[in-house]
Amino acid sequence: MKKININKFDISNSDKFCLFAGPCVLENKNHAIKIASLINDICIELDINFIFKASFDKANRSSINGIRGVGLEQALDIFKEIKLRFKCPIITDVHNENQCNVISKTDVIDILQIPAFLCRQTDLLYAAGKTKKIINIKKGQFLSPHDMSNIVDKILATNNKNIILTERGTSFGYNNLVSDFRSIEIMKKLGYPVVFDATHSVQEPGGLGDKSGGKREFVPILSKAAIAVGVAGIFLETHDDPDNAPSDGPNMININDLRSLLIKLKQLDEVIKYL
Repeated sequence: MKKININKFDISNSDKFCLFAGPCVLENKNHAIKIASLINDICIELDINFIFKASFDKANRSSINGIRGVGLEQALDIFKEIKLRFKCPIITDVHNENQCNVISKTDVIDILQIPAFLCRQTDLLYAAGKTKKIINIKKGQFLSPHDMSNIVDKILATNNKNIILTERGTSFGYNNLVSDFRSIEIMKKLGYPVVFDATHSVQEPGGLGDKSGGKREFVPILSKAAIAVGVAGIFLETHDDPDNAPSDGPNMININDLRSLLIKLKQLDEVIKYL
């Protein structure tokens, strides 16, 4: 089973879970640093390995009027500041080959994330793999977990074995997702770390007409279920005012609720992995 070492800790299905967390989209430097600081303090207290996540561009918004983000150039400056202050790895989405090429020339970004909607885009996967950075692939809502083997092969074709797979729910009719926890076990058999995306799994894609809805009250339930199955990490988007966030507010959890949830997840993770 593959272990990925980053920032002096391992990401693997058998080690303690790590946290991928941050706001859905970068709004500005001050807000990003505020959220990163709050998450970092909690993770230091609870001894949880933390990877900061935020998108510099939400390229698949429901509406053309949706707020997309600050862009790659400004984001690199923000990510650099966060990395220096909190000594945490950085993960962010990429949407095209040019973004991969730009990021390959900097050490600011540690993990490239392939969005679920783009997980079968061969040219994007190939460009990401060639950066030799860690690649986190979100399983598309439209795919079975078995289909991920073909996607893994596309990254392996670049001689990059630093791969993480993320489960984020499966389309269940219109504007709804369902989490099938068999998917985690099936993807584990491919030999790579598997992460559970708890906040996007409660998303209701396009559910509000011009934007996505969601039911954040189910995030704790699904998170605990994923930990009980055994995962390498939990992916959570969090915000200090999710109801007024520019992207994915309905499925982000309030930063004030993060500590209590992580305490429960850590306790459960220790039972599952260390008994």
